[in-house]
Amino acid sequence: MSKGIQYQYKEGNLSASEPNKLKAENLHSEEMILNLGPQHPSTHGVLRLEVLMEGEIVKEVVPHIGYLHRCFEKHAENLPYNQIIPFVDRLDYVAAMNNEHVYAMGVERMLGIEEQIPKRVEYARVLVAELNRIASHFIAIGTYGMDIGAFTPFFWIMRDREHIMRLLEWASGARLLYNYIWIGGLFYDLPIGFEEKCEEFVRYIKPKFQELEEILINNKIFIDRTANVGVLPLDLAINCGVTGPMLRASGLRYDLRRVDGYSVYPALDFEVPIGEGKMGKVGDCWDRTYVRYLELHESIKIIEQCLVQLKGDHKRTRDFDPQALVPKKIRPKMQDLYVRGEIPKGELGFFFRADGRNDFPFRCKCRSCSFVNLSVLPEISKGILVADLIAIIGSLDVVMGEVDR
Repeated sequence: MSKGIQYQYKEGNLSASEPNKLKAENLHSEEMILNLGPQHPSTHGVLRLEVLMEGEIVKEVVPHIGYLHRCFEKHAENLPYNQIIPFVDRLDYVAAMNNEHVYAMGVERMLGIEEQIPKRVEYARVLVAELNRIASHFIAIGTYGMDIGAFTPFFWIMRDREHIMRLLEWASGARLLYNYIWIGGLFYDLPIGFEEKCEEFVRYIKPKFQELEEILINNKIFIDRTANVGVLPLDLAINCGVTGPMLRASGLRYDLRRVDGYSVYPALDFEVPIGEGKMGKVGDCWDRTYVRYLELHESIKIIEQCLVQLKGDHKRTRDFDPQALVPKKIRPKMQDLYVRGEIPKGELGFFFRADGRNDFPFRCKCRSCSFVNLSVLPEISKGILVADLIAIIGSLDVVMGEVDR
């Protein structure tokens, strides 16, 4: 390396709070600063990465966020509890049902009505949440393949995802942002014939998983591009607060549906996949993709069990009232509460502070899994090729609506 001009940047000592350290006058002669984003397709939204490079080798990465900021928490502190749900939808906007489920569960816990929610409602919530989990993982896997040059899997996945979008639109009336899971129940019961259509979808989608594994997951080019790339050690993942498929890909069998056992998940039979380093090292980009792929199978198992319950012990009734347990003005007693749930990208948490006098939260703080998962990017991107940086970003599966909440 040329000695060039001396500069003040120190290896491993650069953070997003010190972006001005990357200045042209501080660089060696063979170094350069490259900006990825904020509107590059491979940054998965309006994310800007400031990359210090020496040739094609990445030395430091500084994520710059905030381009999509929409003041979710300040909005939430100025709206009644029931009117916040459409804003919750817009956090991880490709998994809105999962967001709603966690939020509604938190308010119900504050009101002390969590145990009174009808079982049919709980099974319907889990059913639509798992459908949305599959749709979210489809987006993650399909767009990731396209990031590194595989177009066909993306088209196939979007074709299959469309079946889920139509089912959720049928239930809620909306295609992407549903406002379906309400505090105390649902917007309305599942449409007549919904369970039968879900069974048709399950029969259709199972063979498609095998096709996806053959064309993408076990594709030699895909393996060469993702195995041993972006390895996230388990201790680093834990210390950074990483959750969801990223944490499980690093080898820890940790899923809040099992750990916390909320809703009817304790009554359901499903496995928690983890990364095993089959194609490279545990916690690499391939493992993260493979864990999401395995979770597709587990979500189908959960859906099948929910359908059995909805058509058996918990059939629809004429007297279904989605808001029977909830007063018109939702006013929890004075308390602080943190509630969390397993959405497709990890742990989504809401902290509530209720003052006991108003029908809107005094404080509503969102713990975003995409925000936390993105924080490990600088640590696992040092010394790699710039092409591998794109592979690492895609494997994180961040949604900027949740990062810039």
